[in-house]
Amino acid sequence: MPALSAQPGIEAPGTNTPGLRRRLACFLYEGVLLFGVVFFCALVYSVLTDQRNAMVGRHGMLLTAFVLAPGIYFVWYWSQTGQTLPMQTWQIQLQTTDGQRLTRGRALLRYVAAWVWFLPALAFAWLAGWHDSGTRLAAALCTGIVLYALSSRLHPRRQFWHDALCGTRLVDTRAIPKRRA
Repeated sequence: MPALSAQPGIEAPGTNTPGLRRRLACFLYEGVLLFGVVFFCALVYSVLTDQRNAMVGRHGMLLTAFVLAPGIYFVWYWSQTGQTLPMQTWQIQLQTTDGQRLTRGRALLRYVAAWVWFLPALAFAWLAGWHDSGTRLAAALCTGIVLYALSSRLHPRRQFWHDALCGTRLVDTRAIPKRRA
């Protein structure tokens, strides 16, 4: 059944999936923003633990700055408004499949499941012995991200697979003119 709208010829916001280019642009913007979050958390961690050598306490810093801090960031925004700053900019919102706001538990589940963007490529690079080569590691990560993003075209509603697993969806919050037959 088509969504009802206040204006004829305009689809209601939040009823369609944003295009892959917009979602990837949002993903890239999210990465730029997360650089600052990770940098700040790493700085705070190193000051609080009196870390004077990069090799001492690095596992704790990696866990704190690269896993816990982004997790708190995403879970907070997804459960509060359904949008991070990049998602607001690109007019994309995260909802449950029935259009509701995410609970913190579901947002946490989505955050954990979203690691599928990175973990297969990182595992492949490690097994191939590329963990010491920044260029090969970056190439493996970029390839893995692109392949995962393209796999969303196989989903009936063009959603990412971790969203399908978690019962969530990304929706376009802009009013889009309907296409004429």
